[in-house]
Amino acid sequence: MELKRVVVTGLGALTPIGNNVPALWDALVKGVSGAGPITRFDASKFKCQIASELKGFDPLDFFDRKELRLLDDYSVYGIVSVDEALRDSGIDDNNVDKNRFGVIWGSGMGGVRSLQDELMAFARSEDGQPRFSPYWIPKVIVDICAGQIAIRHGLRGPNYCTTAACATSAVAISDAFDLIRLGKADIMIAGGSECAVLESGIGGFGNMRALSTRNDDPQTASRPFDKDRDGFVLGEGSGALILEELEHAKARGAHIYAEITGTGLSADAFHITASHPDGLGVINAMRQAVEESGMAVTDVDHINTHGTSTPIGDISEPKAIMGLFGDYAYKMAINSTKSMTGHLLGAAGAVEAIATILTIKNGIVPPTINHFTDDPEIPALDFTFNKAQRREVNFAISNAFGFGGHNVCLAFRKY
Repeated sequence: MELKRVVVTGLGALTPIGNNVPALWDALVKGVSGAGPITRFDASKFKCQIASELKGFDPLDFFDRKELRLLDDYSVYGIVSVDEALRDSGIDDNNVDKNRFGVIWGSGMGGVRSLQDELMAFARSEDGQPRFSPYWIPKVIVDICAGQIAIRHGLRGPNYCTTAACATSAVAISDAFDLIRLGKADIMIAGGSECAVLESGIGGFGNMRALSTRNDDPQTASRPFDKDRDGFVLGEGSGALILEELEHAKARGAHIYAEITGTGLSADAFHITASHPDGLGVINAMRQAVEESGMAVTDVDHINTHGTSTPIGDISEPKAIMGLFGDYAYKMAINSTKSMTGHLLGAAGAVEAIATILTIKNGIVPPTINHFTDDPEIPALDFTFNKAQRREVNFAISNAFGFGGHNVCLAFRKY
């Protein structure tokens, strides 16, 4: 069977540095940080008191109060970015086969805000009566956003969620790519959303020592590949991509951002939270994505790294890059957009895939901001420190990794 080609025809994003794709891209190129003091709750008793929160976003601009009673914030974020991606794609709901139009949507933590709020209310009740909302379970379960998106748009194609911690939405994109090229769908919505800037999220990640505690200077707290990095900045939001079979997209005159040409998935099989010190799983995932694309490692112009600003991960990923690319690694433009957005957990892979696609489309590599001191343990690659660079990018990869040792690499080529 001849595999079909898959292209990207729509993008949507809701992030700490922009509430839509044009705003996101403008902030990325300018090197804007989305980090600041936490405003959602009193974080004064927490070790980490900073996060990358959404700004100027009001759900009531998109939903009425009755609708919001049925939705956790992670679903709200997802639906909003999907609606943007669909508008961007120019898809007319009435002129596509909805039996061949599906949704794969992921989240690392699902409806954790609703889970936290309901359990805290129960714990504080004076009589201990279990007064749980009848909407609680449909708000919390991690697959519900995929279902909500399908219901909203009447999409009857493949529909499910992916969960692979911080690699979640990259897995969703990989699965959607496979379904289309195997002929099981014409169009897929793929991406992820996350809303974990909560007491439980900050407390949990903070006590793992995963978060930066640079509370006095939040905008420079996310420092990927810098010697003085001390953890990631927790973010929130969503990213959505419309993937479409090439001939289907051409037949309706769609605008094509880029072609997705390959994916790689692997496991470190090493540790529940730490990456493999030599990046063996990452090497495997990147090699798969490049080879499946029919390309050579010397064809890769750009890598959007996972680059979280953690002490261990920011050493192992460059090691993996050197392990696969050798001396050619010094010729590529490499960056970490998490230096600006913070770490969006399950939504990170999709948001960073969008950044990678726009890098190809616009010929601009966004910077890795907040670099002050070189780390002697990290090779002196071109990490695009502190300032965007204009560069022709024809073929690029985007990495996403997750607790549990999950590794995903997505490959995109200029169409």
